[in-house]
Parts: sequence; structure tokens; C-alpha cells
Amino acid sequence: MKTIKIDGDMFRILLNSVRVPDFLCLALIVALVWTPLPAHNMGTSAKTQTVKAADLETILNKTAEYCKKLEGVAFDFVCREEISERINPSLEISMPLVPNWTWTTLGQKAYMSGRPSDIKNSYVYDYQCVRAERKVREVRRLLEENKKKMDESDAKLKTQVFVFGNVMQGPVGLFGERIQILYDYKIVGHDKIGKRPVLIVDSTPRAEDSEATNLFGKAWIDAETCDILKIEWSEKRVGHYDIFEKRGELFSRKPRITLRTEFSVEKNGIRFPSKLSLEEAYLTERGRVFVRSETNVAYKDFKFFSVEVEVK
Repeated sequence: MKTIKIDGDMFRILLNSVRVPDFLCLALIVALVWTPLPAHNMGTSAKTQTVKAADLETILNKTAEYCKKLEGVAFDFVCREEISERINPSLEISMPLVPNWTWTTLGQKAYMSGRPSDIKNSYVYDYQCVRAERKVREVRRLLEENKKKMDESDAKLKTQVFVFGNVMQGPVGLFGERIQILYDYKIVGHDKIGKRPVLIVDSTPRAEDSEATNLFGKAWIDAETCDILKIEWSEKRVGHYDIFEKRGELFSRKPRITLRTEFSVEKNGIRFPSKLSLEEAYLTERGRVFVRSETNVAYKDFKFFSVEVEVK
């Protein structure tokens, strides 16, 4: 039996939860230095990459108009929020050569044989989101935890890596009218979501503009309606990104955090989130990827009490 000792400061860095702020606040926190998608997702043929400037202008005008509507919308809905979380602790441990060892963490002992197993958690919440007078209130009731029935009102998110909120407001920080003057936009590919043809639009801050501190990234936009169907954010302005950087230093790897949101639920012209995925990965100098954690969220069974768009 061999004992692996890891001091408390190291574990506070390694195991501390990371809060992803409300997407209303991500305009100050998230920046997207995006990781290229595989070629089959990006649509890399020369034919599909040939677009007219007018196409992009139309997209920017329509998305700015939508964001203005989104900023003024008042709504009240409930849905089922299903969360799965997987954490691979292998990099936290200096693996011994003997088959049995003791891992001590935060005063608790775990006895394992061979490599540590993944930590898997699942949660089901009854989720209510209300937006009135431009203020958002989120309320959760915990229904299940790791397949065990629960009934916990005013519950907090119990996820260990990412905490998130107000996901549906993301497009404002990417295509809002006052945001567009700070960024350059480019159509970088074509794709499909279901049977719908989409354009992939990339946004980057203008290098000379020191005020470009808002989130940026890629969006999958309906080629006909200009609806924003999916957004992929980048890592470097995720809240508490320094924790990931410290983990990367301990692992001698570079962190790569990927956040994706899909908006496939529509009511009165407003799109609501259907999926959220967050991946925490670390890359070696040669580009080999180790995924430390994955958090996936599905929003189902929506019930709308009101969706009212402010008209000016």
C-alpha cells in the first residue's frame, strides 16, 4: 500500500468549483479564442466558403434587431433541467507502480485499485426562469441526485466544475447593436442543424479597440431566417479562468475550455436554450488532448406562462 500525499492548497486549486457567470455578465468576462471544429462540421470546400458581403450585412442587421428584442423581452417559464457531469481525476494523481494505493483528499480517504475511476454525477431540477423589468430570477427544485429521488426547494446547482445561469441571453453579448461596432465578423463555413442550412459566423475583437472586452466566438445562424441556433464561446474570459490555468501549470499542459449553447426551442419569436455543454480539457505541447471534465445540460418539457416582447 502506497500513500499519495497532496497538500491542501494544491487540492483547493485542483478541485475548486468554477463559476460561469450569468450570460448577461459574460459580456464582461468571456472572450472566445476558438478551437477549430473538425472539417466535416466546418464545411471546408471552396464552394461553400464563397459568400457575398451582403449576406453578412443582412445577418448582422437581423441579429442586432433580434438582440434588441431579446433585451426587452419579459417571460416566465418552467422546464426540466437534466445535468450529467463526468470528472476524470487521473492527472491529479501521480500514479504509483503498485496496484493498490490510498488517495487522501480534503481529509477524506479513498481506497482504489489501479487507476482512479471517473467521478460521475447526475442531477434533475425543476427549473423556473422569470424575467421582468429586465431582471432575471432563476429558481430550482432538485428532483433527483444521482438517480435518487429528492425534493429540495430553492436548490443550488450542485455541479462540481461549472456553475451557470441565464443561458438564453448569450446572443446579446455577441450580436447586440452596441457590441457589433467593437468586433469584426466573418462567415467561415456552412453546416446543417437537422435539415436546416446554417452559416457559421465568427467574431473577433478589433485589435486596435481596447474596449473590446465582451464575449466573442462562433454562431450557427439559419441561412434563411437568420435565427441564432447555436453559439460556441471561447475559454479565456470564463469566470475564474485562472483556476484552469493553475491546473494547467500543475499538469504541464495548456487548458482548453469549450462552451456550447443550442437554442432549438422557440416561442413568440424568442429562442430558448435546449442544450448546454461545457468541456474542460488540457493539451500537451504536441497537441494531445486530455478531457478532465464534461458537463452536459438538457432543457426539456417547457411550459410557458408568458413571453412578451417590449414594443417601442
